[in-house]
Formats: sequence, structure tokens, C-alpha cells
Amino acid sequence: MARIVENTNIGFIGIGVMGKSMARHLMKGGYKMHLYTRTKAKAAGLLGEGAHWEDSVASLAAKCNVIFTIVGFPVDVEEVYFSEQGILANIQAGGYVVDMTTSRPDLAERIAKEADMKGIHALDAPVSGGDIGAREARLSIMVGGEKVAFDAVLPLFELMGKNIVYQGKPGAGQHTKMCNQIAIAAGMMGVCEALAYAKKSGLDPATVLKSIESGAAASWGLTNLAPRIIKGDFEPGFYVKHFIKDMTIAIESAEAMAVDLPGLKLAKQLYAKLAAEGGEENGTQALFKLYS
Repeated sequence: MARIVENTNIGFIGIGVMGKSMARHLMKGGYKMHLYTRTKAKAAGLLGEGAHWEDSVASLAAKCNVIFTIVGFPVDVEEVYFSEQGILANIQAGGYVVDMTTSRPDLAERIAKEADMKGIHALDAPVSGGDIGAREARLSIMVGGEKVAFDAVLPLFELMGKNIVYQGKPGAGQHTKMCNQIAIAAGMMGVCEALAYAKKSGLDPATVLKSIESGAAASWGLTNLAPRIIKGDFEPGFYVKHFIKDMTIAIESAEAMAVDLPGLKLAKQLYAKLAAEGGEENGTQALFKLYS
């Protein structure tokens, strides 16, 4: 891929909580940006900043030589990539496609295989860092695919994240993201239980946080989500419904490898209960509602 800005037309599909900020950073890097999302209103801010709207995935794919996708669920990924009006049927040979959705490792492998047959370079590059990391361009980006493709797209990744690691063959990025979500699931239970204990024992949770967030218990969740919990802020940096999707993928992938993950299964049960009680549109920190 030519690294000259003028020669790169970027397409971005999925302007959600994280995608909007990620696309904006690419635009600030001087790249021409074409957008498509199911709800055009979500792209209004970026369109006002100079991005170009496309009425379909096919139209976007035909105009862009690098396309990033970050959509909701694996079924959405399949539709965006494999339909007749999808990316792989309409992007020019030699182009690059980068799926940043947290999705199934086997689907990432399928995209890479189909892309290779068409002379297209494919990467799976899920991210971690939530709305804050996306907004501040300090996401962790976990990448699978051919190393030469990773090297070509790296300058674009560097506009969106700080911790960018090439993990290996197609699907490796998604497997790495599953490791990330497994750790987060257990961590969020710990954060919520610690704050619930603090509150019940008569302590001030905010003062407790000052003592434990920089010691052996330190974690991203404690630093970034515990303050939101204390304030009663359950707005999504990452949706409960999407976290349940991720945990389901991780459990299914683990079972295929004969790996038992009892902690993750418990976390999924708790989040499923939260969703059933109306919390699926909340952020993952809303798990605390089950303890309060």
C-alpha cells in the first residue's frame, strides 16, 4: 500500500461509540474518508468535517483502497463482507480490508481466504480501550493476517492506537481479543464486588479506590470504570449486549479447543441476568447493579 496520503482513499463502515472517533483520527491524519453506516445520522458530525457519505457498502468499496469495518455482530460482518453488494465483491484487487469488529476467529480466517483469492489483503484487528481509548487515540490493536499487510497498514493503526501488536496468522487478532475479554470478564466481577463490599462495610468507595487502584489490585477497570460506578454513570463505553456476544464467542472457541473457562461462564450468566433486567444497552460497568 502506498503510504502517500493523496493515494489512499479510506472507507469506514460502522460509526458507533468507538468507530466515530477512530474515523475522525484518520481524517485528522489527512486521509480522504468515505463513510457508510446503517443510520446516516450517526455520521453527521464527520460529514460536517469533510467526510464523504456513500449510500451503500458497494459504492464505498468501489471507491476505496483501504476499508475499515467495526460493526456489531458476526452476522453483520458476514453481510458486509460476503453479500453481492459487500466489500469483497466490489473492492479493487490490491486493496486492504481490516475488520476491527470483535468477531469469531474462524470468520476472520474465512475473510482472509476469500480475500486472498481475489487479490485483496485482509487483516483482523479487534481493539480494546473503549470509548475513552478511541477518543484519545490510545487503543490497543491486536492484529492477525499477513505480516506484509500489517506493515503496510501500520501507519493508519498508529493514528488510532498506541499498543499495536502483530499476533500472527489470520484469526490471531480475534483469538487475542478473546483473551482480553476473558480477563475483563473476571476483572469486572472483581471491581463490582470490591465496591459493593466497600459500600456495605460503611466505607466511602471513592476513598477506597484511592488506596487500591494503584496497588496489586490495579487494573484498567478500576481506574476507568470504578469512578463511573461510584457516580452512578452506566452509559456505554462498551455495550453489555456486545460483551455478551464476545463472551459467547470466547466460550464457543474455548469449547472447540477443549478448554474449560468456569470464570467466564459465570460472568456470562451474570451479564445475561443484567440484560434480562433491561441492562443490555448499558455499559459493562452496569454489572454493579446486580450487587447494589
